[in-house]
Amino acid sequence: MLRLKFLLLIFLLSAFYQQAKTQQISKEDLLFLTPEWKGERFPDGRPKVPDNLMKRMKLVSVEEAWAVMKNAGYGYQIAEGWQQINPDSVLVGRAVTATFMPARPDVWGAIDARGKKAGKKGQNSWPVELLVKGDVYVADQFGAHKNGPTIGDNVGNAIFAKTGNGIVYDGALRDVEGLKEIGGFTSYYTSYDPSYHNPPGDLNTMIIGINQPTRIRQVTVMPGDVVLGKSGIVIFIPPHLAEKVVKTSEVVRLRDMFGHLRLREGKYTAGQIDARWSDEIEKDFSKWLNDHISELPVPKEQIQEYLKDRTW
Repeated sequence: MLRLKFLLLIFLLSAFYQQAKTQQISKEDLLFLTPEWKGERFPDGRPKVPDNLMKRMKLVSVEEAWAVMKNAGYGYQIAEGWQQINPDSVLVGRAVTATFMPARPDVWGAIDARGKKAGKKGQNSWPVELLVKGDVYVADQFGAHKNGPTIGDNVGNAIFAKTGNGIVYDGALRDVEGLKEIGGFTSYYTSYDPSYHNPPGDLNTMIIGINQPTRIRQVTVMPGDVVLGKSGIVIFIPPHLAEKVVKTSEVVRLRDMFGHLRLREGKYTAGQIDARWSDEIEKDFSKWLNDHISELPVPKEQIQEYLKDRTW
């Protein structure tokens, strides 16, 4: 009898734990949906692309990332048409996703009651609680404008304090002037409106998913995707392609530096550099890499690895 009571208690605690997670995907489901990622993960199962790759990602161009993903069969992982905060800065981080939908009282009430049982307040803050350093908050706010903003300068400051990063937010922000005062809050958003979500008597939004697959414009975004925002465009890179994107970009960067240098020197013609390089140019490139290995904007160990695989 005692054993039965113990098992019942475990069952009830487990049920309460599942309820307390509040709209968040289970670790098992997240592992199931991200099978290509073989590296480190956060405790909840979200892929954790290494910090050194995230740092190097800042120099990757949108075109370089697009080309690698296109060749891997990932089509158009790019979202366009944003307003920006700190438009001259680069946004790089690991995605934490949130999905909102137009509210209906019965569903909103059920979700909110579940959150209250877990000790939570304000649905707009639930995803923020999960953020850690280096994350980017990525929210599908279904483009909501009037009475839609779930982020103002208070929530924005909370996000920045946790992540040191900005947001990708398909909806309206409020308090944009205050958000612009947050240094480093590089953000992409759809519109601005001074109203706020769910004012008394006018229910407008409800949170449906946290760290679940979500949609940003025409892109499916997964928790743990690498977010790269620059030049008004946001691209979402699957974690298992992040290293290939970075290394491909670095090789292209080095070849461009070398090619442009030799063109300015007049050693080769534009036709020679634009075409497939001859053995002579490839040998010259390898020598140039060796001679300048400590001066180039690519980690020395990465250049050494690249040279090791070359035959010229």
